[in-house]
Amino acid sequence: MHRDDILTALHWRYAVKKFDAQRKIPSEDWTTLKESLRLAPSSYGLQPWKFIVVENSQLRQKLKEVSWNQSQVTDCSHFVVLAFKEKVDTPFIRENMLKISQVRGIGLNDVSGFEKAIIGDVVNGPRAAEIQTWAQRQVYIAMGFLLHSAALLKIDATPMEGLDPAAYDSILELKGSGWKTIAAVALGYRHSQDPFLSLKKVRFDESEVFVQK
Repeated sequence: MHRDDILTALHWRYAVKKFDAQRKIPSEDWTTLKESLRLAPSSYGLQPWKFIVVENSQLRQKLKEVSWNQSQVTDCSHFVVLAFKEKVDTPFIRENMLKISQVRGIGLNDVSGFEKAIIGDVVNGPRAAEIQTWAQRQVYIAMGFLLHSAALLKIDATPMEGLDPAAYDSILELKGSGWKTIAAVALGYRHSQDPFLSLKKVRFDESEVFVQK
């Protein structure tokens, strides 16, 4: 891929307001988009996220009603709700260490120092006081990877924070699960009558956002 292809995709994408409800993402492309979420980086590699793919039309309608009635929820091809880990504790960290041990074929003793350092930071350290905010930031990293990957595939992706997280948790039966809704992404293809289709992208100039030291 040429670097111009990346810039072209970034200029092409925007937050679609009206999706073509008749167009669906091919299964091969959807697999790639899912992998872009799964392979996204996170602090310590802890991956404090869950991605709920909502396919049921009745559930989507209920979610639309608590998303300011935005049509993207029901009209998009795929709708993904992003949830964060409410409590990043020692058992969750141990689960991650077990995964490292399994995947890399090493013993738990080989990662004990790493495990101790993480616990000292996010469980017993000062970061523990803001652990939910920390976990939410990790989820947004994954969202960014999804948005960029979709753009490269010429698939529209609209990040959505205009929703009621508590209502989402209730509808999706997340209450008491240890996971909480933070945002969502609608994916599919822009409608030819989307009012934002022909609008120019508005961004600050390079000189206004970069500082050279």
